[in-house]
Amino acid sequence: MRRNLLITGIGEGLGAEIAGTFARAGYDVLGLSRSDRASEAVGAAAEQGGGRYTHLLCDLAYPADVSLALRPVANSIDVLIHNAQLLTIKPFADISTEEFEQVWRVACLGAMASAQAVLPHMAARRQGTVIFSGATAGLRGGANFSAFASAKFALRGLAQALAREFGPNGVHIAHVVIDGLIEGPKTDLRFGPAQAGRMDSKSVAQAYLDLATQNPSAWTQEMDLRPFGEKF
Repeated sequence: MRRNLLITGIGEGLGAEIAGTFARAGYDVLGLSRSDRASEAVGAAAEQGGGRYTHLLCDLAYPADVSLALRPVANSIDVLIHNAQLLTIKPFADISTEEFEQVWRVACLGAMASAQAVLPHMAARRQGTVIFSGATAGLRGGANFSAFASAKFALRGLAQALAREFGPNGVHIAHVVIDGLIEGPKTDLRFGPAQAGRMDSKSVAQAYLDLATQNPSAWTQEMDLRPFGEKF
C-alpha cells in the first residue's frame, strides 16, 4: 500500500526532487501552493517515480483556506514537508509592515496551519513525520534579512515545541537547516548562473527521505545541510 506525502509550497527544483524521491520510495504526492504553475513538472517527477500527484490550490498565508483545502485529505497524510517561504531581502527601513507580516505568514503561520490539520491524525495513529524546511537565517539574523530571519527563527521554535509535544505520541518532527543555495531555476533567476558549491537538490531530497524513514529509537530533531565549501 502506498503512503501519502504532502508538500506545502510545492514548486520546481527542490519540491519536484522531493516528489520524485518519495514517489520512488512508495509515496503518492500531494502538493499545495497558491498557483498551479509548477504542477506539471512536479506531477511528471512523481509519476516517473511510480506515484500519483494531486495538486491543491491554496494560499498558505490564510489558515482558514489551508484548513479547508486539507480537510478532505488530512487523515491520510503520512509525511508533511513544509517547504514554503518568501525570501525578502531589504534594508529594515524599507520593509513595510505588510511585507514583514507576509513573510511570517508564509513561512511560519502556514506551517502551523498545515501541521495542525494533519498532526491529530498522526498522533491518533501514533505514526507520521513532519519536516520543516529552515535556513541559515533561522540560526542567525543577517543585515537586510530582518523579515526572513524572524520568520525562520519562529519556524525553528515551532518545530522544537511540536517535537516535544508530539514525539511521545509517535510522531517525528524535524527541522532542516538549509545552509547554502540549492541548485535550481529559481536560484539561477535570483542569484545568477550556477556556481561551484551549490547544493544538489537530489541529495537534499534524499536527506528528507532519510529523516522520514528513521527508526523511532534514533530520531533527528534538527539536521543541518550545507555544501562542502560553505563557511559556518
